[in-house]
Amino acid sequence: MAEDKEQEGSGKESTETPQPPPHHEDTSTETTHTVAVGGETIEYTATAGHLVLKDEEGKKQASFFSISYVRNDVRDRRSRPVVFSFNGGPGSSSVWLHLGAFGPRRVRLEAAGWPLPPPGRLVDNEHSLLDIADLVFIDPVSTGYSRAIPEEEAKSYHHFKKDLESVGEFIRLWLARNHRWGSPKFLAGESYGTTRSAGLAGHLLKRHGLYFNGLILVSSILNFQTAGFDTSTWTFNRGNDLPYALFLPTYAATAWYHRRLPDDLQSLELRPLLDEVEAFASGEYLLALTEGARIGDERRNRIAATLARYTGLSETYVLQSDLRIEILRFCKELLRHEGRTVGRIDSRYTGYDRFATGEAMENDPSIDATMGVYTSALNDYVRGDLAYESDLPYEILTERVHPWDYEDFKNSYVDVSETLREAMSRNPFMKVYVGNGYFDLATPHYATEYTFAHLGLAPELLGNVSMHYYGAGHMMYVHLEELARMKTDIAGFIVDAMPAEA
Repeated sequence: MAEDKEQEGSGKESTETPQPPPHHEDTSTETTHTVAVGGETIEYTATAGHLVLKDEEGKKQASFFSISYVRNDVRDRRSRPVVFSFNGGPGSSSVWLHLGAFGPRRVRLEAAGWPLPPPGRLVDNEHSLLDIADLVFIDPVSTGYSRAIPEEEAKSYHHFKKDLESVGEFIRLWLARNHRWGSPKFLAGESYGTTRSAGLAGHLLKRHGLYFNGLILVSSILNFQTAGFDTSTWTFNRGNDLPYALFLPTYAATAWYHRRLPDDLQSLELRPLLDEVEAFASGEYLLALTEGARIGDERRNRIAATLARYTGLSETYVLQSDLRIEILRFCKELLRHEGRTVGRIDSRYTGYDRFATGEAMENDPSIDATMGVYTSALNDYVRGDLAYESDLPYEILTERVHPWDYEDFKNSYVDVSETLREAMSRNPFMKVYVGNGYFDLATPHYATEYTFAHLGLAPELLGNVSMHYYGAGHMMYVHLEELARMKTDIAGFIVDAMPAEA
C-alpha cells in the first residue's frame, strides 16, 4: 500500500504514447446473414466500420463510417452493380434509405407507415435491393459515427464543395480497396442527398474519370429556387413567386387526403385532381403572381376563391396572405379548427402544437413519428446484428453541421441542375431515376418536374430520365405498398442502366 501511495504522489508523467480513438483507425466487423427477397434466399456479408481518409502525405483528415452489404454467391463482381447510398439534411445519416428502403432489414411500421410504440424493431426487408445490387450506406462527416480528424476541423466539412470532395474520396477508396472499379456504379440519394448525387456525378467525372451508370434520386431538390419562399431569411428570396405555384398541387393533395376540399373535388381521384390544379398553377395562378399589385380587386378575389377551393383554406386567409401561401403556414392552418398540424416531410401525418394561435407549426409530426423508432432500431442493430462497438453517439439527424456553407452559391440559389446536365451530356449512358411522393411538402413533385423541364438536356437524352410517383410523402417507402412499387421501379431502372454484356 505504501508503494502504491508513493507512485500515486510522485508527480511523474506517464511515458506511454496516447492511443488514438478507435474511430481514427480503419476498423470493421464482418458478419454473415441471410434474407428472403422476392422469394429468393440470399446469403450476404455485412461490413460495418470506419475508413480513414488521408492526404497524399498520410495525414489523417476524416473517418467515414459505412455499412455495406455484399451478396456472397456472385462469382464475377464486375457484373454486379454497386449502389452508394446516403441521405440529406444536410446533417442526416444514411439510416432512412438504409433501414427504410434498400437494406436487407427495415424498421417495422404499420402498413401505411404509421409508427408503432417505441422502441423500434427490425424485420427482414423483402423489398431490399440486395437481390440485384451490392449496397454501401455512407454517413458524411459529423453524421452517424463519421467524424473529422481532428474534431476541431469538422466545420470545414460542413461545406457544399468539401462534402462532395470527401464523400467522393470515400467512394473512390472503397472501390479501390474492394476491387470494384469494374462494377456498374450507381448513386442513391434522398433530399439534399439528391443535391449531393448530382454534384458527385460531376465532381467524380472531372476529378477521377469515374462515370456512373445511374443516379437514383428520391425526393429530389436540385434547384433551391423552387423551394425558396420569400418569407425566408435569405434576402435574395425576396420577390421569388415560383414556390407558391409549385407547391400548390401538393397543398391540394394534402387537403384532399384530409378531406378538406369541396365535394366535387373531394370525389375525384388524386391524379385527375392534380392535373386540374397543375394547369391552374402554371397558368392563371402564376400569371396572377407576376402581376403583383397590378392585379386588380376583381381578379384578386377570383384567384383567391380558386385557391381556397384547391387548398381547403378560407378565402379570407388566402387574401390576407396576398395569394401567397407559405409552406409552414399551410401546415398550421389546414387543420387549425381541429387543433392539429400536418407534416412537412409527409403531410398525411398530423400532430399537436402548444398554441393553436401560432403562425406556423412548431414541430414536424412526420419527423416525430419516425425519428424515435429509427434511432433505437439503428443503435440496437449496429451493436447487435453487426457486432460493431462504438461509444460515439450515432448522429441520426444532427444540427451540428449548421450553418452549412454554400460559398459556391454566394447571394444566389443553390443549383446543381447544370452540373447534372453536363454530367449526363458527357456521359450519355447515365440514366436518372426520380422518385416523388405526392404528399411531400419538403420537395414537392411539381417543383421537381419544373427543374427537370428546365434542365436543358439535348432531346436525345430526355429519355434517360424516368419519373415515378408514390402515394406517400418524402419517405414514401414507409408505406409498405409504395415500398413494393418503388423496389420494382428501381430494380427495373438498374437493369435498364446496366451495360449489355453485364
